[in-house]
Amino acid sequence: MISANDLSRSELAALLAFHAEAGVEWLLEDEPVDRLAEFEAMRTRRAQSRAVPQTSATAVEPQHFAPPAGPSRERRPAPPASPPVVAIPDEQAIKEAQFVADAARSLGELRTAMEAFAGCNLRNSARNLVFAEGSAASGVMIIGPMPYADDDRDGRPFAGRHGEMLDRMLSGIGLSREDVLLANAVPWRPPGNRVPSAREADICRPFIERQIALAEPKQLLLLGNFTARFFFGGETIHQLRGEWRELTFGGTSIPALATLHPQDLAAAPINKRFAWLDLLAFKSRLG
Repeated sequence: MISANDLSRSELAALLAFHAEAGVEWLLEDEPVDRLAEFEAMRTRRAQSRAVPQTSATAVEPQHFAPPAGPSRERRPAPPASPPVVAIPDEQAIKEAQFVADAARSLGELRTAMEAFAGCNLRNSARNLVFAEGSAASGVMIIGPMPYADDDRDGRPFAGRHGEMLDRMLSGIGLSREDVLLANAVPWRPPGNRVPSAREADICRPFIERQIALAEPKQLLLLGNFTARFFFGGETIHQLRGEWRELTFGGTSIPALATLHPQDLAAAPINKRFAWLDLLAFKSRLG
Protein backbone atom coordinates (compact mmCIF):
# COMPACT_ATOMS: atom_id res chain seq x y z
CA MET A 1 0.00 0.00 0.00
CA ILE A 2 1.30 3.44 -0.90
CA SER A 3 2.03 5.66 2.09
CA ALA A 4 1.08 9.33 2.16
CA ASN A 5 4.79 10.03 2.72
CA ASP A 6 5.52 8.65 -0.76
CA LEU A 7 3.20 11.14 -2.50
CA SER A 8 4.11 14.61 -3.68
CA ARG A 9 2.18 17.70 -2.59
CA SER A 10 0.27 17.84 -5.89
CA GLU A 11 -0.56 14.11 -5.70
CA LEU A 12 -1.87 14.53 -2.15
CA ALA A 13 -4.01 17.48 -3.24
CA ALA A 14 -5.43 15.44 -6.13
CA LEU A 15 -6.17 12.53 -3.77
CA LEU A 16 -7.98 14.80 -1.30
CA ALA A 17 -9.99 16.35 -4.14
CA PHE A 18 -10.97 12.87 -5.32
CA HIS A 19 -12.21 11.89 -1.85
CA ALA A 20 -14.13 15.18 -1.49
CA GLU A 21 -15.86 14.61 -4.85
CA ALA A 22 -16.78 11.08 -3.72
CA GLY A 23 -18.50 12.47 -0.62
CA VAL A 24 -15.91 11.35 1.97
CA GLU A 25 -16.35 13.57 5.00
CA TRP A 26 -14.57 11.62 7.80
CA LEU A 27 -10.93 10.60 8.17
CA LEU A 28 -9.80 7.26 9.55
CA GLU A 29 -7.83 7.06 12.77
CA ASP A 30 -4.07 7.45 12.55
CA GLU A 31 -3.40 4.00 14.06
CA PRO A 32 -5.26 0.80 13.08
CA VAL A 33 -7.62 -0.63 15.70
CA ASP A 34 -8.09 -4.39 15.98
CA ARG A 35 -11.81 -4.64 16.76
CA LEU A 36 -11.67 -8.45 16.86
CA ALA A 37 -9.02 -8.34 19.59
CA GLU A 38 -11.11 -5.82 21.53
CA PHE A 39 -14.13 -8.12 21.31
CA GLU A 40 -12.14 -11.14 22.53
CA ALA A 41 -10.76 -9.11 25.45
CA MET A 42 -14.28 -8.03 26.39
CA ARG A 43 -15.48 -11.65 26.35
CA THR A 44 -12.57 -12.66 28.60
CA ARG A 45 -13.39 -9.91 31.11
CA ARG A 46 -17.04 -10.98 31.17
CA ALA A 47 -16.11 -14.62 31.79
CA GLN A 48 -13.77 -13.64 34.62
CA SER A 49 -16.37 -11.40 36.25
CA ARG A 50 -18.92 -14.22 36.26
CA ALA A 51 -16.39 -16.56 37.92
CA VAL A 52 -15.79 -14.20 40.90
CA PRO A 53 -18.12 -15.21 43.82
CA GLN A 54 -20.23 -12.48 45.36
CA THR A 55 -19.20 -12.21 49.08
CA SER A 56 -21.99 -9.86 50.06
CA ALA A 57 -25.18 -8.34 48.76
CA THR A 58 -23.43 -5.02 48.44
CA ALA A 59 -20.74 -6.25 46.07
CA VAL A 60 -20.27 -3.92 43.15
CA GLU A 61 -19.40 -4.93 39.62
CA PRO A 62 -16.08 -3.57 38.30
CA GLN A 63 -16.43 -0.20 36.64
CA HIS A 64 -14.59 -1.30 33.51
CA PHE A 65 -17.04 -4.15 32.85
CA ALA A 66 -19.93 -3.51 30.46
CA PRO A 67 -22.92 -5.75 31.43
CA PRO A 68 -24.07 -7.98 28.56
CA ALA A 69 -27.37 -7.15 26.93
CA GLY A 70 -30.10 -9.74 27.25
CA PRO A 71 -33.56 -10.37 28.61
CA SER A 72 -32.24 -11.19 32.10
CA ARG A 73 -30.06 -8.08 32.48
CA GLU A 74 -31.24 -4.48 32.31
CA ARG A 75 -28.97 -2.15 30.31
CA ARG A 76 -28.67 1.38 31.59
CA PRO A 77 -28.97 3.83 28.68
CA ALA A 78 -26.08 6.24 28.37
CA PRO A 79 -27.06 9.92 28.48
CA PRO A 80 -27.18 11.37 24.92
CA ALA A 81 -24.31 13.67 24.02
CA SER A 82 -26.65 15.95 22.07
CA PRO A 83 -30.40 16.24 21.50
CA PRO A 84 -31.54 13.61 18.98
CA VAL A 85 -32.68 14.74 15.53
CA VAL A 86 -36.43 14.23 15.27
CA ALA A 87 -37.51 12.83 11.91
CA ILE A 88 -40.46 14.70 10.42
CA PRO A 89 -42.85 12.68 8.24
CA ASP A 90 -42.50 13.60 4.57
CA GLU A 91 -46.00 15.01 4.14
CA GLN A 92 -45.64 17.20 7.22
CA ALA A 93 -42.19 18.37 6.08
CA ILE A 94 -43.59 19.39 2.68
CA LYS A 95 -46.37 21.39 4.34
CA GLU A 96 -43.92 23.08 6.70
CA ALA A 97 -41.61 23.95 3.81
CA GLN A 98 -44.53 25.46 1.89
CA PHE A 99 -45.59 27.48 4.94
CA VAL A 100 -42.06 28.76 5.56
CA ALA A 101 -41.58 29.69 1.89
CA ASP A 102 -44.92 31.48 1.57
CA ALA A 103 -44.26 33.51 4.73
CA ALA A 104 -41.04 35.04 3.33
CA ARG A 105 -41.50 38.47 1.79
CA SER A 106 -37.95 38.91 0.47
CA LEU A 107 -35.03 36.77 -0.58
CA GLY A 108 -33.23 37.72 2.64
CA GLU A 109 -36.16 36.52 4.76
CA LEU A 110 -36.38 33.32 2.76
CA ARG A 111 -32.69 32.56 3.23
CA THR A 112 -32.96 33.07 6.99
CA ALA A 113 -36.00 30.79 7.14
CA MET A 114 -34.27 28.09 5.08
CA GLU A 115 -31.21 28.16 7.34
CA ALA A 116 -33.47 27.35 10.29
CA PHE A 117 -35.54 24.72 8.46
CA ALA A 118 -34.86 21.18 9.74
CA GLY A 119 -37.42 19.19 7.76
CA CYS A 120 -35.07 17.95 5.00
CA ASN A 121 -32.53 15.25 5.83
CA LEU A 122 -30.07 16.67 3.27
CA ARG A 123 -29.50 19.61 5.60
CA ASN A 124 -27.96 17.28 8.20
CA SER A 125 -25.18 16.03 5.89
CA ALA A 126 -24.45 19.23 3.92
CA ARG A 127 -21.89 21.79 5.08
CA ASN A 128 -23.75 24.84 3.84
CA LEU A 129 -27.05 26.05 2.51
CA VAL A 130 -26.48 27.13 -1.11
CA PHE A 131 -28.89 29.99 -1.74
CA ALA A 132 -29.53 32.14 -4.82
CA GLU A 133 -26.69 34.53 -5.61
CA GLY A 134 -26.13 37.30 -8.12
CA SER A 135 -28.30 40.03 -9.60
CA ALA A 136 -31.88 39.82 -10.79
CA ALA A 137 -31.67 43.19 -12.55
CA SER A 138 -31.14 41.62 -15.98
CA GLY A 139 -34.26 39.50 -15.59
CA VAL A 140 -32.23 36.30 -16.15
CA MET A 141 -32.24 33.47 -13.61
CA ILE A 142 -30.17 30.32 -14.11
CA ILE A 143 -31.03 27.22 -12.08
CA GLY A 144 -28.90 24.11 -11.64
CA PRO A 145 -29.87 20.79 -10.06
CA MET A 146 -28.12 20.77 -6.68
CA PRO A 147 -24.87 21.87 -5.02
CA TYR A 148 -21.75 19.84 -5.77
CA ALA A 149 -18.70 19.49 -3.54
CA ASP A 150 -17.21 22.90 -4.41
CA ASP A 151 -20.58 24.63 -3.99
CA ASP A 152 -21.17 22.96 -0.64
CA ARG A 153 -17.70 23.93 0.59
CA ASP A 154 -17.99 27.59 -0.48
CA GLY A 155 -21.73 28.00 0.15
CA ARG A 156 -22.14 29.46 -3.38
CA PRO A 157 -23.89 28.13 -6.50
CA PHE A 158 -21.71 27.07 -9.42
CA ALA A 159 -18.34 27.21 -7.69
CA GLY A 160 -15.23 25.37 -8.83
CA ARG A 161 -14.79 23.90 -12.30
CA HIS A 162 -18.51 23.77 -13.03
CA GLY A 163 -18.68 27.49 -12.34
CA GLU A 164 -15.70 28.17 -14.57
CA MET A 165 -17.35 26.36 -17.48
CA LEU A 166 -20.63 28.18 -16.83
CA ASP A 167 -18.74 31.48 -16.95
CA ARG A 168 -17.45 30.55 -20.42
CA MET A 169 -20.94 29.53 -21.54
CA LEU A 170 -22.37 32.87 -20.41
CA SER A 171 -19.56 34.93 -21.91
CA GLY A 172 -20.39 33.39 -25.29
CA ILE A 173 -23.76 35.15 -25.28
CA GLY A 174 -22.57 38.37 -23.71
CA LEU A 175 -23.44 37.63 -20.06
CA SER A 176 -21.49 37.09 -16.85
CA ARG A 177 -22.43 35.67 -13.47
CA GLU A 178 -22.62 39.22 -12.11
CA ASP A 179 -25.45 39.90 -14.60
CA VAL A 180 -27.67 36.96 -13.64
CA LEU A 181 -29.18 35.26 -10.60
CA LEU A 182 -27.80 31.76 -9.95
CA ALA A 183 -29.62 29.14 -7.89
CA ASN A 184 -30.20 25.39 -7.48
CA ALA A 185 -33.44 23.41 -7.46
CA VAL A 186 -32.25 21.65 -4.27
CA PRO A 187 -30.28 23.93 -1.89
CA TRP A 188 -28.36 21.26 0.06
CA ARG A 189 -25.78 18.87 -1.37
CA PRO A 190 -26.80 15.19 -1.24
CA PRO A 191 -24.10 12.87 0.14
CA GLY A 192 -21.68 11.73 -2.55
CA ASN A 193 -23.39 13.96 -5.15
CA ARG A 194 -26.18 11.42 -5.53
CA VAL A 195 -29.44 12.47 -7.20
CA PRO A 196 -31.98 13.78 -4.67
CA SER A 197 -34.86 11.42 -4.00
CA ALA A 198 -38.39 12.27 -5.09
CA ARG A 199 -39.39 13.08 -1.50
CA GLU A 200 -36.34 15.29 -0.97
CA ALA A 201 -37.19 17.14 -4.19
CA ASP A 202 -40.79 17.61 -3.05
CA ILE A 203 -39.65 19.06 0.28
CA CYS A 204 -37.27 21.50 -1.44
CA ARG A 205 -39.67 22.53 -4.23
CA PRO A 206 -41.43 25.33 -2.27
CA PHE A 207 -38.07 27.00 -1.60
CA ILE A 208 -36.89 27.29 -5.21
CA GLU A 209 -40.36 28.25 -6.43
CA ARG A 210 -40.47 31.02 -3.84
CA GLN A 211 -36.98 32.21 -4.86
CA ILE A 212 -38.24 32.51 -8.44
CA ALA A 213 -41.43 34.29 -7.40
CA LEU A 214 -39.51 36.81 -5.29
CA ALA A 215 -36.78 37.42 -7.90
CA GLU A 216 -39.36 37.92 -10.69
CA PRO A 217 -37.06 36.95 -13.61
CA LYS A 218 -38.12 37.53 -17.21
CA GLN A 219 -36.44 34.34 -18.47
CA LEU A 220 -35.29 31.09 -16.86
CA LEU A 221 -32.40 28.91 -18.03
CA LEU A 222 -32.56 25.40 -16.55
CA LEU A 223 -29.35 23.35 -16.53
CA GLY A 224 -29.18 19.58 -16.53
CA ASN A 225 -31.42 16.54 -16.60
CA PHE A 226 -32.60 16.72 -12.99
CA THR A 227 -33.51 20.41 -13.24
CA ALA A 228 -35.40 19.99 -16.53
CA ARG A 229 -37.42 17.09 -15.17
CA PHE A 230 -37.93 18.88 -11.84
CA PHE A 231 -39.75 21.75 -13.59
CA PHE A 232 -41.04 20.18 -16.81
CA GLY A 233 -41.54 16.57 -15.72
CA GLY A 234 -41.29 13.41 -17.71
CA GLU A 235 -38.58 13.02 -20.29
CA THR A 236 -34.79 13.36 -20.42
CA ILE A 237 -32.74 16.51 -20.98
CA HIS A 238 -32.09 15.59 -24.62
CA GLN A 239 -35.84 15.49 -25.22
CA LEU A 240 -36.58 18.61 -23.17
CA ARG A 241 -33.70 20.89 -24.20
CA GLY A 242 -33.92 23.70 -26.72
CA GLU A 243 -37.68 24.25 -26.49
CA TRP A 244 -39.27 27.20 -24.72
CA ARG A 245 -41.96 26.39 -22.16
CA GLU A 246 -44.05 28.53 -19.84
CA LEU A 247 -43.83 28.09 -16.06
CA THR A 248 -46.07 29.86 -13.56
CA PHE A 249 -44.87 31.15 -10.17
CA GLY A 250 -46.91 33.36 -7.89
CA GLY A 251 -49.46 33.90 -10.63
CA THR A 252 -46.82 35.08 -13.13
CA SER A 253 -45.96 33.11 -16.29
CA ILE A 254 -42.22 32.94 -17.08
CA PRO A 255 -40.66 31.48 -20.26
CA ALA A 256 -38.08 28.78 -19.50
CA LEU A 257 -35.49 27.01 -21.64
CA ALA A 258 -33.62 23.86 -20.63
CA THR A 259 -30.08 22.99 -21.75
CA LEU A 260 -27.18 20.82 -20.69
CA HIS A 261 -25.31 21.31 -17.42
CA PRO A 262 -21.57 22.16 -17.44
CA GLN A 263 -20.93 18.69 -16.03
CA ASP A 264 -22.60 17.19 -19.11
CA LEU A 265 -20.22 19.14 -21.35
CA ALA A 266 -17.18 17.99 -19.39
CA ALA A 267 -18.32 14.35 -19.48
CA ALA A 268 -19.14 14.35 -23.22
CA PRO A 269 -17.64 17.23 -25.24
CA ILE A 270 -20.01 16.45 -28.13
CA ASN A 271 -22.75 17.98 -25.97
CA LYS A 272 -21.14 21.40 -26.38
CA ARG A 273 -22.67 21.90 -29.81
CA PHE A 274 -26.19 21.22 -28.45
CA ALA A 275 -25.62 23.58 -25.53
CA TRP A 276 -24.35 26.27 -27.90
CA LEU A 277 -27.51 26.04 -30.03
CA ASP A 278 -29.61 26.38 -26.86
CA LEU A 279 -27.59 29.37 -25.68
CA LEU A 280 -28.07 31.10 -29.04
CA ALA A 281 -31.83 30.53 -28.74
CA PHE A 282 -31.72 31.98 -25.23
CA LYS A 283 -29.73 35.00 -26.42
CA SER A 284 -32.22 35.69 -29.22
CA ARG A 285 -35.06 35.70 -26.68
CA LEU A 286 -33.13 38.19 -24.53
CA GLY A 287 -32.64 40.44 -27.54
